[in-house]
Amino acid sequence: MAFVKTHCPCDECGSSDGRSYNEDGSSLCFVCEEFLQGDGDMPDIPETNPAKTNEFPKIQKQLAASNYGPLTDRAITAQTCQRYGVLKDSRDNIIISYHDAEDATQPIAAKIRTPQKKFIIHGDWKKAGLFGQPLFGKGGRYITITEGELDALAAYQMQGSKYPVVSIRNGASGALKDCQAAYEWLDSFDNIIVCFDSDAPGQKAAREVAGLFAGKSKVVKMELKDAGEYLCKMRSEDFKNAWWNADVFTPDGIVNGRELWDLVNSPMQEPDGSYPWKALNQITYGIRRAELVTVTAGSGLGKSQFVREIFYHLLKHSECKMGGLFLEENTKKTALSLMSMAANKPLHLPKIEWNDDGSYTDIIPAGTEDELREAYTQTLDDGRVFLFDHFGSMDADNIVSRCRFMIKALGVDVLFVDHISIVVSAQSNGDERKAIDEIMTKLRMLVQETNCMMFLVSHLKRPDGKGHEEGAATSLAQLRGSGSIAQLSDMVIGLERDAQAEDELDRNTTRVRVLKNRFSGETGPVTNLLWDRDTGRMFERDEKMEEAL
Repeated sequence: MAFVKTHCPCDECGSSDGRSYNEDGSSLCFVCEEFLQGDGDMPDIPETNPAKTNEFPKIQKQLAASNYGPLTDRAITAQTCQRYGVLKDSRDNIIISYHDAEDATQPIAAKIRTPQKKFIIHGDWKKAGLFGQPLFGKGGRYITITEGELDALAAYQMQGSKYPVVSIRNGASGALKDCQAAYEWLDSFDNIIVCFDSDAPGQKAAREVAGLFAGKSKVVKMELKDAGEYLCKMRSEDFKNAWWNADVFTPDGIVNGRELWDLVNSPMQEPDGSYPWKALNQITYGIRRAELVTVTAGSGLGKSQFVREIFYHLLKHSECKMGGLFLEENTKKTALSLMSMAANKPLHLPKIEWNDDGSYTDIIPAGTEDELREAYTQTLDDGRVFLFDHFGSMDADNIVSRCRFMIKALGVDVLFVDHISIVVSAQSNGDERKAIDEIMTKLRMLVQETNCMMFLVSHLKRPDGKGHEEGAATSLAQLRGSGSIAQLSDMVIGLERDAQAEDELDRNTTRVRVLKNRFSGETGPVTNLLWDRDTGRMFERDEKMEEAL
């Protein structure tokens, strides 16, 4: 990007002509080599003309000897101009003087504003504070800060010269730094009124400056662009009303309770989705956006089937787009498993005719082509399901990148990542705890950034004594590798099953335990799910089912 303004003064090092600006307002000083980011807009930047750096003594004499006249095109009186040391010369240049902090009558720098709106600096710009600052003593009830020098004159005049008004030096982009430099002086006033331009850069800078003095700062909301426009249009009373009615600045994220009635009196937010099982919905209040739910259990206890049931339920009972990163299985296995739930038979498990010698005669698909087509139509064929074919890298950045693409580009609402341990094992640093912290932080930030719903599968550490595969209870402390899984999840659901039980009913029954519930705080055992061998589905095991069995 080429520089569009060069030989400008630098506030960082005091150079009179070292800084150059790009179109987006970013700049580089070739003296101190300090680079500053821009806000996208080119500010009004004073330029120093090296050929005229020796002219400041002449300007000082001109300011001292001149009879100050009005700026008639701006409706600013001669009295106001003389108060601030602003005059127009014979070439219609406006000379704006900056005074010495010790001697308000002695200019130490001047900004020349040409009729072509070009700005040229003379004198010791590094020592120049806020425009108008040396004209007023410390302390008082009110101090007003404007975005431009001529706006300061206008505001001072419209207020009847009752209260001091100062201006920042270089427009919105330098506002915060100017006010930080004058912090002690500004903070000596009881009320700090920030009266910047009403455009986007001005209001952004106004919030930044007001944030320095939170509790005593107010931001003026203006209908017109700036104070100067109010004066030119003879709307001084409107300006004063806006000034007196300025709101006390409240930093982003802080809300006055008196403003919340409409919010608390509005209907409660409905859940964005539900679980397939009534008892789990009753304790979790359903599924919500911007929540990360972790499902955990011992090895081989049905975590993947549990989250697939949720996947299929949301697919059938919501308009959500679904994204699946099932990292332990290939895409065909995932697709057939989802279709199996629509068909109510395990389509991914073929029927094999085995011979006595261990060979087989034939492999018969679990479903006919018509059954496959019907199940496919009900699950994968409406364009709402996206799966990750994880051939290649499964490191954290790659997984998060694919998740973000699904959400941002494909419009996915709900993501399933099964499971985090595979992602962690793909990391190169060899530190499992650090790797888990890294991926969990990135996924948590992604959930907040995109407002999606996310389900994450995690393994458990092996407990002392009886293992999880024998029905041991789950706990947050057993989440594998790092406390960040529990800390960064909104909900943690543990699954428990005695996979070696003698009784077939017990062997196929999974207890669902809520280990963490940030939404309602309710935790503990919730329900029992029975896995049906014939259908491959998980159903709540209620009393009627017990009797039937």
